[in-house]
Amino acid sequence: MKKYLTPLCFGLSFFALAQNIQIVPLGVYGGSNESNLSSYLIGEENTTNYLALDAGTIYSGIEKGIEKGTFSTDNSTVLKDYIKGYFISHGHLDHLSGMIINSPEDTKKPIYAITETIDVLKSKYFTNTAWANFGNEGESPILNKYQYRSSQIGKSFPIENTNFTATVYELSHVNPLKSAAILIENSKNAVLYFGDTGADRVEKSDKLSIIWKNIASKIKAGKLKTLMLEVSFSNAQPEHLLFGHLTPKLINEEMEKLAKEVGKKHLKDLTIIVTHIKPKGDNEQKIINELSENNPFKINYVFPKQGERIVIK
Repeated sequence: MKKYLTPLCFGLSFFALAQNIQIVPLGVYGGSNESNLSSYLIGEENTTNYLALDAGTIYSGIEKGIEKGTFSTDNSTVLKDYIKGYFISHGHLDHLSGMIINSPEDTKKPIYAITETIDVLKSKYFTNTAWANFGNEGESPILNKYQYRSSQIGKSFPIENTNFTATVYELSHVNPLKSAAILIENSKNAVLYFGDTGADRVEKSDKLSIIWKNIASKIKAGKLKTLMLEVSFSNAQPEHLLFGHLTPKLINEEMEKLAKEVGKKHLKDLTIIVTHIKPKGDNEQKIINELSENNPFKINYVFPKQGERIVIK
């Protein structure tokens, strides 16, 4: 789709039509392969203004995107200029190590996160003993490259240097530890990205139920058609060994709850981009098979590939 401008002009201002959303996976797995860990760039189609949804892998993911023709520039330009900021869902290394490692070469930009995650960045990673403090708060010397933006749960805010607004929700990732989801939207489309999360029943939590209630109106209106949701293990994994993650069976359990909020018919238009698969043995293929073979809501499951662009229309 080409970028269009409305023919209407008020003074010297032109208003761009809302664009399709594009997602570029820089890393898709939930462990083991350090060159392919959770990180997705999200932006409007035909622009180069991206927010990074987690940052487990950055450099290797950009290189893969260049190799596959997704990016037509060099790695440094994507890192410094295209990525306008980071959303970090929680403080585990597979969701932020790429940002930490590449921080010396990066440019000034915001980090959006819940307070608990910002505290982890300040006290565990951006310290003199672990690395250096590239943040704007915490241990001296403060290098002030990244500006922490603490997100208020359920309150919309703008993503700097993009046309997006965002809303952050809490998740339970081995209760009482917290993770977060972020709803990204422009006037046309919306995408909901989940960090690591367990099912409400297993976590003894209501975090997902709260999200389903909050997003129901956007799904019914046809604006929110895409979820980026983790499925770390196959159904063979015992529930007491899930460590705050989902399986295909638990996805169906949660989709049953979402269907009660929006009506089953609306789930037929839903796409779930499956994230955070643990790439050990045949776990990935088992997950693909289990989601495909038991799909009562006819959801469109997409299994992203590192460096390959996905367009949300």
